[in-house]
Amino acid sequence: MPQFDSNFEEKLFAERQEKLARIAALATGPDATPAQLQAARYPNSFPFTINVPDLRAAGDPKTGEELEASPIPAAITGRVMAHRSQGKAGFAVLQQNGTRLQIYVRKDDVGSSPEQAQALFDLYKLLDLGDIVGVRGTLMRTRTGELTLHARAIDIQPGQPALVLLTKSMLALPDKYSGLEDIETRYRRRYVDLIMNSGAQAKPAPSADVSSRPESEQSADAVERPASPPTPDTQQPTPDTELNVRATFVKRAAVLRAIRTFFDARGYLEVETPMLHPVAGGATARPFTTHHNALDMPLYLRIAPELYLKRLVVGGLDRVYEINRNFRNEGVSPRHNPEFTMLEFYQAYANYHDLMDLTQELITDVSKEVNGTTIAKFPLPQGPRAGEWVEIDLANWQKLSMREAIIKFWPASAGTPPTLESITTQLDHCLHNASKSMEAYLENFSEGDQYDEAQLVADDPEALQSLREVFELRRRTRELQRSLKQIFDKHLRDGSNKAYSDIFELFAEEHLIQPTIIYDFPLAVSPLSKVKPDEPEWTERFEFYIGGFEVGNAFSELNDPVDQEGRFNDQLAQKAAGDDEAMGEMDSDYVRALGYGLPPTAGEGIGIDRLTMILTGSRSIRDVILFPLMRPEKKDAEKSELEKESDASHGESAE
Repeated sequence: MPQFDSNFEEKLFAERQEKLARIAALATGPDATPAQLQAARYPNSFPFTINVPDLRAAGDPKTGEELEASPIPAAITGRVMAHRSQGKAGFAVLQQNGTRLQIYVRKDDVGSSPEQAQALFDLYKLLDLGDIVGVRGTLMRTRTGELTLHARAIDIQPGQPALVLLTKSMLALPDKYSGLEDIETRYRRRYVDLIMNSGAQAKPAPSADVSSRPESEQSADAVERPASPPTPDTQQPTPDTELNVRATFVKRAAVLRAIRTFFDARGYLEVETPMLHPVAGGATARPFTTHHNALDMPLYLRIAPELYLKRLVVGGLDRVYEINRNFRNEGVSPRHNPEFTMLEFYQAYANYHDLMDLTQELITDVSKEVNGTTIAKFPLPQGPRAGEWVEIDLANWQKLSMREAIIKFWPASAGTPPTLESITTQLDHCLHNASKSMEAYLENFSEGDQYDEAQLVADDPEALQSLREVFELRRRTRELQRSLKQIFDKHLRDGSNKAYSDIFELFAEEHLIQPTIIYDFPLAVSPLSKVKPDEPEWTERFEFYIGGFEVGNAFSELNDPVDQEGRFNDQLAQKAAGDDEAMGEMDSDYVRALGYGLPPTAGEGIGIDRLTMILTGSRSIRDVILFPLMRPEKKDAEKSELEKESDASHGESAE
């Protein structure tokens, strides 16, 4: 191993290497050649007959008496997640494909001769948590009803050993009952997260009879450790459900399958477009840059496939979609990862109203296909209700224009909400009045943002909670007032209607818990959208929100090459003025493509990661990305080697 987290870990690795050598010697005998010993350390195959989930499915309907009358032979593989031996028998719990099954190893049964039985039982006692093994035997039930594979010779593979070590785990797993709970470690070492948090955890149980076999054949000093039944991958998450990382990513794969089925059935063609772009375009975002040595030219990792997909519509592919990886050189948060997955689709002879209907149908169908229901339970990731679990009905949608949403969620501290007419024609006046109202609202509070809980009577929790709420409201109002002033000052400088988008994000976005379509966006933030015929400062664009954040973005596509070139020039001017997210280069070839004629078209992008968060009840986007981007790992210099040794030794315990 090139690197160890501690001296204890390095020592443990050496000890397990020595165990591995002993196991290889037991498997091959005293006269084995070096080549045979090496093959025994890491066998290259094991002819299993069934996987663990299928074996459980075959055995779960049967009683112990039925299994004894008609034995089910099986050869399985799995990782040791619990292990206990005492005297001449023992139990272990294997995990495979997210499902666990108990095995029973009895010295008198495990071999065909006394010598082989002793060797195989010695091998069993040398196993550690995390080892991957192959086991042959027959199904039985213990007296507690636990389905168990009894390790023994089976007729379908005569002469083969009942127990084989396939891979030695050279590092200790975390404590198997508390699992791997540290969030950063789970993301950074997803392989351990998947091992520890992908099935029902085996819980300690009191001593119990070991099997349904006759008393004369039981080992009185063996202790059963039952494995809990597997957690279905389709189970709906709740605050009380056990963490199941595997189920999250199984469900993510189901989301992708359902999306493809939806679009394929409607005549869309799945395509692939470049991930390396000579011009960073298709969205307003900061790109990752790289360089192609052979052609000596700069390139950009894709921030969106939009301009390439619309080129295909120009070429006559009227309905196209792509499930793609995008890269944006921006920050990380519970909703943002620099590398993320998007669905983008385009439909000729459609507008943004058509896609509003299609979007609702898509989300409803995917939810039914993946979860079997349109009801999703979700922990809110932001806002004043952050962490609260809510029930979201993905079949029940509302539609609001951006201006209507601002008015609807206008905070009480900002005074009387404006009318649709006043906010459209007198934005400066509305912002000024809102800022003054917030200042007056804050003057009603005493100075300071802290409160003294000691001043309250200890047995008056309602008063304490009320005071907390008051000061939280003050803190929130102060934040809104500061942000609103920045928006107002910026609006006075540039004079664009971009301020509407900023106000919407400030006042309304966090309240959009249930599925909501927000339509009609400012022209200043929509460089690729078609303008509204009756309001040239507004565009035919919508975004949809679930759980308090944006999930998708769509619009009627701009297909006027002259107008598009002018908007690209506006983006270049914004870039020159210091906007890092504005487009930094003209995509002349795309403008040329529009010159050949883009039919009336509507297009949309949907964040697969965010949609998966909703459908799996995940708190962070990193919970639904197998390997999210992490900061470089820093060692904890203050943690003593003794603490590390104690932590690692937990993983060695079979208790």
